[in-house]
Amino acid sequence: MAGFVVGCVVGLTGVGGGALMTPLLILLFGVHPSRAIGTDLLFAAATKSVGTIVHGLKHTIEWRIVARLATGSLPGAALALLGLGYLGVHGDAANRLSAVILGLVLILAATALIVRPWILRAPALLPAEPAAGPRPGLTIGLGFALGVLVSVTSVGSGALGTVALMLLYPRMATSRIVGSDLAHAVPLTVLAGMGHWALGTISFNLLLPLLLGSIPGIILGSVTARYLPDALLRIGLAAVLAVSGYLILIG
Repeated sequence: MAGFVVGCVVGLTGVGGGALMTPLLILLFGVHPSRAIGTDLLFAAATKSVGTIVHGLKHTIEWRIVARLATGSLPGAALALLGLGYLGVHGDAANRLSAVILGLVLILAATALIVRPWILRAPALLPAEPAAGPRPGLTIGLGFALGVLVSVTSVGSGALGTVALMLLYPRMATSRIVGSDLAHAVPLTVLAGMGHWALGTISFNLLLPLLLGSIPGIILGSVTARYLPDALLRIGLAAVLAVSGYLILIG
């Protein structure tokens, strides 16, 4: 049921996978933060692979941007995983650090969802420029930050990644932003998920039923999305993320 609910939200809004699944595992199921994060990373790798195939067939992926993001994110993820291993990922210190960072990132993701409409309007105010404008350094830096955040919290490649790409590439179509972000998320979540697997923070007993529930949820959400107001969905998701972040911080 948890996979189904999160799948519906992802289908309806295009974001919310890691930002909802990880706090759901922590708050509802009582899973330790490190294990919830690791399990969600492999969950995201599987579900976003499907989304990437769809966007690839529709030719809505900007592979130059994917390569730039991966150039920064994969080393960032590797460094973050080494840090988690050094701290002792099952210890209280690592779990508390993961929970604090996760709570802050969820609140930041909620804020990003709220300001998203204003960013989408920005292209009308700016002169024309190439779709994949000359921002390789900034894009690699964004990738590094996402690599660290996703490895430590499993959150960041959805709401935060798409909003950041909109700021860096304001002329690019939203579908290409979403497609590029999804394509980049696959190698990142696979690497981070494999790292957490090596650290022993994956619960396969949770992973399989989550995936079984998410597939029909994503289909249902995608079909019904056109009938629900975008503003209502966005504000509702932002509220859930903010409350989840607050509860994890005080917990």
